[in-house]
Amino acid sequence: MADLAPTVGIAAACRALGVPRSAVYQAAQPAPTAVPRRRPARALTPDEIAHIRAVLNSDRFADCTPRQIYAALLNEGTYLCHWRTMYRILAAHREVRERRNQLRHPTYAAPELLATGPNQLWSWDITKFKGPTTWWINRPVGPADPPIAVVLRE
Repeated sequence: MADLAPTVGIAAACRALGVPRSAVYQAAQPAPTAVPRRRPARALTPDEIAHIRAVLNSDRFADCTPRQIYAALLNEGTYLCHWRTMYRILAAHREVRERRNQLRHPTYAAPELLATGPNQLWSWDITKFKGPTTWWINRPVGPADPPIAVVLRE
């Protein structure tokens, strides 16, 4: 492209090569540099975050949610931060989790059928059978159709 464009022009070179002109102009642009965000003036300092974590993890508030801690501290005349900020601090340090009992479903292992000889497996649906070779039965079966006999040749 760089050799052809000065002689015939960018538009003709792009048409000849089947390349959109926008791709040529975009490739010529320098890659944008990411500008780091400034720290907000009202952001908590690391010392304040450590103090809030110490309060949240104290024995006094061991069984309380951040909303309850926030309300209790406000009743005492102490304001550390908003309750949502408390949740953010705890989440940043992986100290928030689901406390209710969650059901753990057992992993289901599909039964494996193994045929070692002819006429040993019968099925009502499309099934993958194991045997000397793997078989896929690609015949759609409805409820009124007879079962499929899998015949393994020896």
